[in-house]
Amino acid sequence: MKSPVALKRVLRATTVMGCAGVLALGGLTACADDSSDSSSGGETSALPSNAPTGDPIKLGLIVPEGGAVTTPTVREGAEAAVEYLNNNGGGIGGHKIDLVVCKQQEEPASATKCANQMVEEKVAAVVSPMGAQGAVMVPIVTGAGIPYVAQAPVSQAEMATPKAYMLSGGIVAVLAGQAATAAKDGLKKVTVMLGDSGDAAASVKGVGEPLFQREGVALNVVTVPVNSPDLTPQITAGLADNPDAVAILGDQRQCISMLKTLQTVKPDAQKYLIAGCLDKNVLEATGKEAVDGAKAFTTVNLDSDDPSTTLYRSVIAQYAPDTDPGGLAYLGYQAVAALGELSGLDGTVDAAAFDKALSEAKDLPLPAAPGITFTCNGTAFPPLTSLCSKAVLVSDVNADARLENTTVVNNN
Repeated sequence: MKSPVALKRVLRATTVMGCAGVLALGGLTACADDSSDSSSGGETSALPSNAPTGDPIKLGLIVPEGGAVTTPTVREGAEAAVEYLNNNGGGIGGHKIDLVVCKQQEEPASATKCANQMVEEKVAAVVSPMGAQGAVMVPIVTGAGIPYVAQAPVSQAEMATPKAYMLSGGIVAVLAGQAATAAKDGLKKVTVMLGDSGDAAASVKGVGEPLFQREGVALNVVTVPVNSPDLTPQITAGLADNPDAVAILGDQRQCISMLKTLQTVKPDAQKYLIAGCLDKNVLEATGKEAVDGAKAFTTVNLDSDDPSTTLYRSVIAQYAPDTDPGGLAYLGYQAVAALGELSGLDGTVDAAAFDKALSEAKDLPLPAAPGITFTCNGTAFPPLTSLCSKAVLVSDVNADARLENTTVVNNN
């Protein structure tokens, strides 16, 4: 058990990463929009017929939409999951879902308004799949006794507040997965490259170094100027110690710049990439050869033919046919569909019952993330007790920029 001082150190390091925590989750920062038009092929299947018969559960959904940050496909993925559960998936514990949607503009005033709306409407739980306003919303929601569910943590409040549940480990899971993968492959040195804005580099170093040291791998964190037209000097200097792998953390623009430079400076480098570096916009700018042979660290694999992923594609095709399943829709889908896996909600369901069911969740499957499970009793990643998982999917990226040979690293 870590001391209070150690707890504060971990919380401080992870909190100040801000957007970095979100980008590690889905490959896009909370500072980006939802304009990606990447596509995801794959089979679909007929949906089952299992409509719930219990009294409705009022479920809150808060999404970034309508402001400088707007992610309508996250909402559309969540709404599709609700339609599936209400018409085909047996609801939540046999109860139909009555969804209450609030759109916040990624600033405190609208986030506060949304959180207060959820309290006023007495929802049984609040789902906020992604966004950077958790520090504002969590105290209001959980202070009213309502559980708060997100896909991954960004703020300190989300990481270690009772009644807050993070279904994945975000940046913590990514770094832990990279460390474990490097050790398994016999690597000795890994360099992480990211933009030089804010305290992100110090934070990644603070979180990453202990994780890599535990695996016997040295970690070097290198920053590059976010607005430089030529990253060659910085990246060349950053690779002077000949690392065995280069990890890129950044938004699409940064991925493009770093991948292009690596193709010139060190084209044979083993690359560790998050999902955003495999986005269609990135691949069009860099060419697929820039990512061929890389390893991807994600919490979703949309190239998989696993039944969980096939179900996701099928639900989107049925209930959100104009939504790209290869974009951010999976974030909303995962966060809502995961609630359908909970047990102990077959009776009267209020916030207290929901909180009990979440706190007792153990080894439940995370939808559209084949092999990843979540356990929300605070043991997945102490001292960050709100994290329900530290697992990540690790895949080889082939010449077509598709994911293959996927394995689960650090599952509960």
